[in-house]
Amino acid sequence: MIEREHRWRGAPDIGRTLALVQGAYFLVTGIWALVSIGTFQKVTGPKTDLWLVKTVGVLVGVIGAVLGWAGMRERVTASERLLAVGSAAGLTAIDVIYVLRGRISPVYLLDAALEVGLIAGWIAEIMQGTRQSDEGAPQAAWQPAGEQPIGEGYYISTFEPGVD
Repeated sequence: MIEREHRWRGAPDIGRTLALVQGAYFLVTGIWALVSIGTFQKVTGPKTDLWLVKTVGVLVGVIGAVLGWAGMRERVTASERLLAVGSAAGLTAIDVIYVLRGRISPVYLLDAALEVGLIAGWIAEIMQGTRQSDEGAPQAAWQPAGEQPIGEGYYISTFEPGVD
Protein backbone atom coordinates (compact mmCIF):
# COMPACT_ATOMS: atom_id res chain seq x y z
CA MET A 1 0.00 0.00 0.00
CA ILE A 2 1.33 3.45 -0.89
CA GLU A 3 0.58 6.34 1.42
CA ARG A 4 1.10 9.89 0.22
CA GLU A 5 1.71 12.65 2.70
CA HIS A 6 2.24 16.36 2.40
CA ARG A 7 5.46 18.12 3.31
CA TRP A 8 6.76 21.40 2.02
CA ARG A 9 10.16 22.94 2.31
CA GLY A 10 10.75 25.58 4.96
CA ALA A 11 7.43 25.09 6.75
CA PRO A 12 7.59 24.39 10.47
CA ASP A 13 6.08 21.04 11.42
CA ILE A 14 3.26 22.51 13.49
CA GLY A 15 1.19 19.32 13.30
CA ARG A 16 3.96 17.22 14.83
CA THR A 17 4.47 19.73 17.64
CA LEU A 18 0.74 19.97 18.36
CA ALA A 19 0.39 16.18 18.38
CA LEU A 20 3.27 15.87 20.84
CA VAL A 21 1.97 18.63 23.14
CA GLN A 22 -1.65 17.48 23.14
CA GLY A 23 -0.56 13.85 23.40
CA ALA A 24 1.57 14.54 26.46
CA TYR A 25 -1.13 16.68 28.09
CA PHE A 26 -3.86 14.10 27.52
CA LEU A 27 -1.65 11.20 28.57
CA VAL A 28 -0.61 12.87 31.83
CA THR A 29 -4.08 14.10 32.76
CA GLY A 30 -5.69 10.80 31.79
CA ILE A 31 -3.26 8.69 33.79
CA TRP A 32 -3.41 11.06 36.76
CA ALA A 33 -7.03 10.11 37.48
CA LEU A 34 -6.01 6.44 37.45
CA VAL A 35 -2.88 6.51 39.59
CA SER A 36 -3.85 9.13 42.18
CA ILE A 37 -7.57 9.73 42.40
CA GLY A 38 -7.02 11.50 45.74
CA THR A 39 -4.78 14.24 44.35
CA PHE A 40 -6.93 14.44 41.24
CA GLN A 41 -9.97 15.22 43.40
CA LYS A 42 -8.02 17.70 45.54
CA VAL A 43 -7.38 19.76 42.42
CA THR A 44 -10.60 19.18 40.47
CA GLY A 45 -13.09 18.75 43.30
CA PRO A 46 -14.88 15.75 44.81
CA LYS A 47 -16.48 13.18 42.52
CA THR A 48 -19.36 10.80 43.21
CA ASP A 49 -18.80 8.26 40.42
CA LEU A 50 -15.10 7.36 40.58
CA TRP A 51 -15.55 4.60 38.02
CA LEU A 52 -16.67 7.24 35.51
CA VAL A 53 -13.69 9.48 36.30
CA LYS A 54 -11.38 6.52 35.72
CA THR A 55 -13.18 5.59 32.49
CA VAL A 56 -12.71 9.11 31.14
CA GLY A 57 -9.09 8.98 32.32
CA VAL A 58 -8.48 5.80 30.31
CA LEU A 59 -10.08 7.28 27.18
CA VAL A 60 -8.23 10.60 27.44
CA GLY A 61 -4.98 8.72 28.10
CA VAL A 62 -5.46 6.54 25.03
CA ILE A 63 -6.16 9.60 22.87
CA GLY A 64 -2.98 11.12 24.27
CA ALA A 65 -0.99 8.00 23.43
CA VAL A 66 -2.30 7.97 19.84
CA LEU A 67 -1.51 11.66 19.32
CA GLY A 68 1.89 11.33 20.96
CA TRP A 69 2.73 8.37 18.74
CA ALA A 70 1.70 10.35 15.66
CA GLY A 71 3.99 13.20 16.71
CA MET A 72 6.90 10.90 17.46
CA ARG A 73 6.69 9.13 14.13
CA GLU A 74 6.46 12.56 12.43
CA ARG A 75 3.35 11.58 10.50
CA VAL A 76 0.07 13.17 11.58
CA THR A 77 -2.80 11.94 9.43
CA ALA A 78 -6.16 13.58 8.78
CA SER A 79 -7.77 11.02 11.11
CA GLU A 80 -5.40 11.98 13.91
CA ARG A 81 -6.11 15.68 13.30
CA LEU A 82 -9.82 14.93 13.55
CA LEU A 83 -9.24 12.98 16.79
CA ALA A 84 -7.21 15.88 18.21
CA VAL A 85 -9.68 18.63 17.32
CA GLY A 86 -12.79 16.57 18.10
CA SER A 87 -11.61 15.43 21.50
CA ALA A 88 -10.42 18.92 22.46
CA ALA A 89 -13.72 20.45 21.32
CA GLY A 90 -15.78 17.84 23.14
CA LEU A 91 -13.87 18.23 26.39
CA THR A 92 -14.08 22.04 26.11
CA ALA A 93 -17.85 21.88 25.71
CA ILE A 94 -18.21 19.57 28.71
CA ASP A 95 -15.93 21.77 30.83
CA VAL A 96 -17.78 24.99 30.04
CA ILE A 97 -21.33 23.60 30.21
CA TYR A 98 -20.88 21.82 33.53
CA VAL A 99 -18.93 24.65 35.19
CA LEU A 100 -21.76 27.01 34.23
CA ARG A 101 -24.29 24.56 35.67
CA GLY A 102 -22.31 24.35 38.90
CA ARG A 103 -21.70 20.60 38.56
CA ILE A 104 -17.90 20.77 38.35
CA SER A 105 -15.21 23.04 39.75
CA PRO A 106 -14.28 26.27 37.96
CA VAL A 107 -10.74 24.86 37.71
CA TYR A 108 -12.04 23.02 34.64
CA LEU A 109 -12.13 26.38 32.85
CA LEU A 110 -8.32 26.25 32.87
CA ASP A 111 -8.53 22.95 31.02
CA ALA A 112 -11.06 24.49 28.61
CA ALA A 113 -8.67 27.38 27.92
CA LEU A 114 -5.84 24.94 27.15
CA GLU A 115 -8.14 22.94 24.89
CA VAL A 116 -9.18 26.10 23.00
CA GLY A 117 -5.49 26.89 22.51
CA LEU A 118 -4.94 23.44 21.04
CA ILE A 119 -7.94 23.82 18.74
CA ALA A 120 -6.62 27.19 17.57
CA GLY A 121 -3.24 25.61 16.89
CA TRP A 122 -4.77 22.82 14.83
CA ILE A 123 -6.84 25.32 12.84
CA ALA A 124 -3.69 27.36 12.17
CA GLU A 125 -1.89 24.20 11.05
CA ILE A 126 -4.72 23.28 8.70
CA MET A 127 -4.91 26.83 7.34
CA GLN A 128 -1.15 26.86 6.76
CA GLY A 129 -1.55 23.75 4.64
CA THR A 130 -4.39 25.40 2.73
CA ARG A 131 -2.34 28.56 2.06
CA GLN A 132 0.60 26.46 0.94
CA SER A 133 -1.79 24.61 -1.37
CA ASP A 134 -2.93 27.88 -2.96
CA GLU A 135 0.71 28.65 -3.71
CA GLY A 136 1.33 25.38 -5.51
CA ALA A 137 2.44 23.32 -2.52
CA PRO A 138 0.65 20.23 -1.20
CA GLN A 139 -3.10 20.19 -0.60
CA ALA A 140 -4.77 21.03 2.70
CA ALA A 141 -4.13 18.83 5.71
CA TRP A 142 -7.66 17.43 5.66
CA GLN A 143 -7.53 16.10 2.10
CA PRO A 144 -7.22 12.30 1.99
CA ALA A 145 -3.62 11.45 1.24
CA GLY A 146 -4.54 8.99 -1.52
CA GLU A 147 -6.03 11.77 -3.64
CA GLN A 148 -2.93 13.95 -3.71
CA PRO A 149 -0.84 13.92 -6.89
CA ILE A 150 2.84 13.07 -6.69
CA GLY A 151 5.06 16.05 -7.45
CA GLU A 152 7.44 18.62 -6.06
CA GLY A 153 7.31 18.70 -2.25
CA TYR A 154 5.58 15.32 -1.93
CA TYR A 155 7.05 12.07 -0.86
CA ILE A 156 5.81 8.53 -0.84
CA SER A 157 6.21 6.22 2.11
CA THR A 158 5.40 2.57 1.97
CA PHE A 159 3.35 1.01 4.67
CA GLU A 160 3.89 -2.58 5.56
CA PRO A 161 1.52 -4.22 8.05
CA GLY A 162 3.26 -4.70 11.37
CA VAL A 163 6.05 -2.23 10.58
CA ASP A 164 5.82 1.41 11.62
